[in-house]
Amino acid sequence: MTDRYTHLLLFTKPLPPPPYKPLKFYSPHPRINPKILTFKLKQLHNMAFHFRRLCLSSALLALVLQLLHGVSSQLVVVEDPVSAPPPPLVVVKDPVVAPPPTLFEQDGSVPALFIFGDSLIDNGNNNNIPSFAKANYFPYGIDFNGGPTGRFCNGLTMVDGIAQLLGLPLVPAYSDATGDQVLRGVNYASAAAGILPDTGGNFMGRIPFDQQIHNFETTLDQVASNYGGAVTIADSVARSLFFIGMGSNDYLNNYLMPNFPTRNQYNAQQFGDLLVQQYTNQLTRLYNLGGRKFIVSGLGRMGCIPSILAQGTDGKCSEEVNQLVLPFNTNVKTMITNLNQNLPDAKFIYLDTANMVQDITTNQAVYGFTTLDKGCCGIGRNRGQITCLPFETPCPNRDQYLFWDAFHPTEKVNLIMAKKAFAGDRTVAFPINIQELASLN
Repeated sequence: MTDRYTHLLLFTKPLPPPPYKPLKFYSPHPRINPKILTFKLKQLHNMAFHFRRLCLSSALLALVLQLLHGVSSQLVVVEDPVSAPPPPLVVVKDPVVAPPPTLFEQDGSVPALFIFGDSLIDNGNNNNIPSFAKANYFPYGIDFNGGPTGRFCNGLTMVDGIAQLLGLPLVPAYSDATGDQVLRGVNYASAAAGILPDTGGNFMGRIPFDQQIHNFETTLDQVASNYGGAVTIADSVARSLFFIGMGSNDYLNNYLMPNFPTRNQYNAQQFGDLLVQQYTNQLTRLYNLGGRKFIVSGLGRMGCIPSILAQGTDGKCSEEVNQLVLPFNTNVKTMITNLNQNLPDAKFIYLDTANMVQDITTNQAVYGFTTLDKGCCGIGRNRGQITCLPFETPCPNRDQYLFWDAFHPTEKVNLIMAKKAFAGDRTVAFPINIQELASLN
């Protein structure tokens, strides 16, 4: 490393992540042994040939001031482009804490977006837990700027599209969100998660809806502690949007699984009743935590996904599975009406995902789709018997496919549904759409 690339900076707070490379040179105590100080100063002099004389003199002076005043410091080497002049040395004796950003600050009417759900909208929460339900490898994310993130898609998910339409940044995963990021929203969704705690157990690790709600509560506690009391953040939380998309795994990875007892315990109507009873309690809990604007997504035509198609021999949708989930969707619509009537100041809307997908398949030529019954990435019949494997070569014409893998839609479908949910009519969003919900005071 030559002197034209190097400058000395002193920090009085923890160092940022690489490329900064801290040297082990700091004093955490206000009383400094003179011998240690002399030794450290000699170390700096021995390094002088690496640095410009002016930088070194400033650094030495800063170091003496910092040590004499008992401020913990760290010496950092920072590389700069060749053409860039050395920045002025910044010495902070008593660091001035910048005022915190406005809580959930946003230019529009929606301060933040909080997301709860499963793999349809998970964006990386399963990456660091022991789970078989992961998508943090190529070719997942092949069309996403930055590559695989944990999204079960070739690119953006439906909630990514909604965030963009709201003027918000892409919402970070709970497992990755740090600092001020949480002020614009957090994604708590987890692949294989369900309304019921046992759902998805065949994938081992996952974060059920109850735990996702607990994680949201933890976020609120952290924000209240770092930026203001609970009363301070209540208004911002009430103006934020809550997107919830749960229930798919309660069928695919619970009721329809032979190793789960639920199918022997409940018929279709009873199971739908059980799910929505639990769902109502969970959504009420989010309301009690301060949420007031809720977007609840219904289930799509699950009998038509490649994974289910691959289990048949005629290539047709499984009407048995499609009929199985109807009681759930019917009950959720009723639940939405009841919650709007019984919870003061709350506004719940229902997204008819099945109707959205039905419109796309009925008008596939208008939307530019050629393949509705196969995954773009997968193996076996309908490319749905084994879902997308690491480094598998996906189809090149992804924008012509309805499904990305055995279970999940392509980015193109996700963005179409996001637009429908945001500004669609009552056939896809009831009683109002997301844009109208966002504008409510």
